[in-house]
Amino acid sequence: MTVLKTSMRNFFAHKGRMALSAVAVLLSVAFVCGTLVFTDTMNTTFDKLFSTTASDVTVSPKTAKSDDTPQNGKPESLPASTVQQVTKADGVKSAEGAVSSMNVTVVNSDNKNMGSSTGAPTIAGNWTKSDLRSMEITSGHAPRGPTETMVDADTADKHDLKIGDELRTISVIGDFKAKIVGIATFKITNPGAAIVYFDTATAQRELLGAEGRFTQVYATAAAGVSDTQLKQNVTQALDGTYKIQTAKENADENREGVGEFMNVIKYAMLGFAGIAFLVGIFLIINTFSMLVAQRTREIGLMRAIGSSRKQVNRSVLVESLLLGIVGSILGVGAGVGIAVGLMKLMGMAGMNLSTDDLTVKTTTPVIGMILGVVVTVLAAYLPARRAGKVSPMAALRDAGTPADGKAGLVRGIIGLVLTGAGGFALYAAATADTAKDGSLLLAGGVVLTLIGFVIIGPLLAGGVVRVISAVILRAFGPVGRMAERNALRNPRRTGATGAALMIGLALVACLSVVGSSMVASATSELDKSVGADFIVQGGQRIVPQAQKAMEQSPDLAHVTSYKELEATLTSPDGKKDTKGVTAADPTYAQDLRRPTTAGTLSAAYGENAMSVGSDYAKDHGIRVGDTITVAFKGGDTAKLKVAAITDDSGALDQGARYLSMATMKQYVPADQIPPNSIMFAKAKDGQEKQAYAALKDALHDYPQYQVRDQTDYKEELKDQVGQLLNMVYGLLGLAIIVAILGVVNTLALSVVERTREIGLMRAIGLSRRQLRRMIRLESVVIALFGALLGLGLGMGWGATAQKLLAMEGLNVLDIPWPTIIGVFIGSAFVGLFAALVPAFRAGRMNVLNAIATE
Repeated sequence: MTVLKTSMRNFFAHKGRMALSAVAVLLSVAFVCGTLVFTDTMNTTFDKLFSTTASDVTVSPKTAKSDDTPQNGKPESLPASTVQQVTKADGVKSAEGAVSSMNVTVVNSDNKNMGSSTGAPTIAGNWTKSDLRSMEITSGHAPRGPTETMVDADTADKHDLKIGDELRTISVIGDFKAKIVGIATFKITNPGAAIVYFDTATAQRELLGAEGRFTQVYATAAAGVSDTQLKQNVTQALDGTYKIQTAKENADENREGVGEFMNVIKYAMLGFAGIAFLVGIFLIINTFSMLVAQRTREIGLMRAIGSSRKQVNRSVLVESLLLGIVGSILGVGAGVGIAVGLMKLMGMAGMNLSTDDLTVKTTTPVIGMILGVVVTVLAAYLPARRAGKVSPMAALRDAGTPADGKAGLVRGIIGLVLTGAGGFALYAAATADTAKDGSLLLAGGVVLTLIGFVIIGPLLAGGVVRVISAVILRAFGPVGRMAERNALRNPRRTGATGAALMIGLALVACLSVVGSSMVASATSELDKSVGADFIVQGGQRIVPQAQKAMEQSPDLAHVTSYKELEATLTSPDGKKDTKGVTAADPTYAQDLRRPTTAGTLSAAYGENAMSVGSDYAKDHGIRVGDTITVAFKGGDTAKLKVAAITDDSGALDQGARYLSMATMKQYVPADQIPPNSIMFAKAKDGQEKQAYAALKDALHDYPQYQVRDQTDYKEELKDQVGQLLNMVYGLLGLAIIVAILGVVNTLALSVVERTREIGLMRAIGLSRRQLRRMIRLESVVIALFGALLGLGLGMGWGATAQKLLAMEGLNVLDIPWPTIIGVFIGSAFVGLFAALVPAFRAGRMNVLNAIATE
C-alpha cells in the first residue's frame, strides 16, 4: 500500500511531464483500436449484405465463382428449364431465375462512367422478387421492356440521376440504351457497388447473348424446411452438374473474397501501429529515465529510511502502469473516433459505410488496454531497474544516477555485433540466388541493423553530433557550442531520442528508394522494350465494338490484339501448369521486343507453335522443338511445338507463353474466345500526333478505356507509385508524430533537470533570446542526428531490396536525392518545432528561483 501511495503521489506530482508519454500511448492504442473497429465495421457491412441478399438455396453453374470474371466476358449460365426442375423439388416454396453480370460498364448521356471509383463492381441484372430482401422501389417502377432500366438510389444520388435520364450499358454482347423508370433504395448499407436492373428478357439477351438462360436460380424454402434439407432435395432433383449452396454457404463464399482484401488492409495498418508503438517505447524509456535521474535524492532518501530495491523498482513500475492505463483508456475512445473518421473518408472516396453498422467487439478495447499497458510497463522496466540499483549514500551525494561504464561497454559490443550481423544479412540478401531466400535475409538484416543501431546510438551520438555541430552550430558562437555540449552531455538520452525519429525516417528512405527504383526500372524497360506507340486498356476487357472502333482509326500502321486464355499446360516431363497462355497478333513481336535465349519469336506465331519463358524452360528442361500439351478451357487439347524461349530477365510480360491468333482459333470455339485484355497500336511514320488524337476520338464513346502513349504510361506509373508511397508516408506519419513528442518530452524534462544551471547562465548574462536559441539548436542537432542515422539505414535497406527486385526485371537503382535531402532539411524544422514550448518555458524562468533549485 505504501508503494502504491508513493507511486500515486509521484504520478500526479509529475502529471505534466507524463502527459506527452500518455499522448504517445494514446495515439498508438487509438490507431490499433481504430483499425480493428474500422475493419470489423466493414466486415459487418458486407456480412449483412451477403446474408440479406442470399436466398435459402442458390443454384449456379458448376464452375461459377462469386468473384470470377469469365474468360469470354459472358457470365456462365444455366438453362431456364432448371427453374422448373428446382420448383418441383420437395420443400421448395418458390423458385425464380436471375441474371447477373459484373463485366459491364454503364455511362450516362454525357458519356461519364457511372461505376464506383473505389474498385467496387458495376452489376447489371434482372429485377427479381429476391431483390426485395435487400431493396425497395422508392420511386417509379421496375423495368417492363427493353428501353427501361432501374438504378440503385446511392448511384442515382452520386451521379445526379433521375427518372427519365438515359443510360448506355456496354457489355461484350454490344451496347444498348434504356431510360431510368425506377429507383430502388437499399434497406441495408450498400458498400459502393453500382447496380442497374432490366426486365428478364432484356437482361438475358444483352448480358448473356441468349434468351432462356439464367446465371442463378434462387429457391425459397417452404415453412418448416431447413436450408440444409432444401439443398439435399434440390440436389436430388438436379443431375449433379450444378453448384448448389445454402444461404450460409453462399454468404461465406462471397465473404471469403472480401475477407482476403480486408485482412491486407487490417494487418498493414496494424503494422504501422506497431511501428508507432516501437517509437513510443523510446519516448517512455526516456521519460522514466529522466524522471528517475531527477528524483535520485528522493529515491536515495527512500532507500535510507528502509525502502528495498524491489519497492523502489515496483514504485516506478506502478507509475508506468498508471500511465499505461490512462493512455490506453483514452486511446480506446479515440480509436472509435478514428474509425468513424476513416468511414467518413471512405464515404468521400465513394465507399458507403454507415455508423449504424459501427462494430466495437469486446476484444477490441481489451486488446487496446493490454497492448498499451504491457508496452508501457515493459518500456519502464529498464529505468525502474536502474532506480532500484541506486545506493542510499550515492543518491544523497549526487544529483543524478551514475553511469555504469561496464554496462556501456557491454551495450556497445552487443550493438556492434548485431549491426555487423545485420549488415552481413543484407549483403547475403543482395547476392542471393532466389528472391524467396533473399527476402528472408532482407527481413533479418532490417531487424538486426535496426536493433543494432538503436543499441549503439549512444556511441554514435558523440561522433555524429560533433560533425553536425561543426557544420551547423559553430556559426552561432558560444550559444551553438553550449547546445552541442548539452546534446553530448547524456549520449544515452540523445541516442534514444534520435532512435525514435530514426525508425520512421529509415522506413521513409527505404520505401523512397524502392519506389524510385521501380519507376526508373520500368521507365528504362519501356524505353528499351516497348515499340508500340499506343497502349489501350481499362477496367473492363476490351469489348468487340471498342476493338472495331480502334481498328478503324486512321493513321495507324497496325493494331495488335492481346488475349489471355485459361489453359493447362503439360510439359515434356509430365508436370502440369495452370498459368495459361497468351494469344497475340504477330505484330506483338514489334510492340514488345522480347529477346530470346533460343529460337526466334516470329516462329512462335506459326501454325501449332508457341513460345515459353526461360524460367519455365529451365524448370522443366524444355528446348526448342519440344512439344507441350495445352488443354484450353472451353476448347480442345493441342500439342504445340516450342519455337522460341523468351528471356525472363525483363520485367514486362515475364513468363508469358505466346501463340498466334490462328492457333487459338483452331482449338477454342468462337463463343469461348476472350475479349482483348489490352491492345497496342503503331502509328504510321510521322503521323504520331494525328494517330494519337484520332485513336482517342475513336474510343471517346468508351470511357472505361484509356489511350496512352509511352509518355502517358510512364507518367501514370510514376503517379501510381507516388500515390502508394504518399499513403504509406501518411501512415508512417503517426510514428513520426510520436517521435516528435519524444523530442519535446526530452527537451522539456532536460530543461527541468537543468533548472539551476539555466538560472546560473541567466545570472552571468545569458539573455532569454540566447537561452531559447540554445534549446532550439540542441533540438535541431538531436533531430538531425536521428535523421542522418535513419536516412542512411533506410537507403541501405532500399538498395538491398532493389537487388531483389532486379531478379524480377527491375534492374535500375535510383536514389531519390531530392526526397532524401528534403526529408533531412525537414528534420531540422521538426527539431525547431519540437523545441518551441520547452524553449519558451525555459525563457520564462525566474532567475533567482532557478538558482535556488536543489
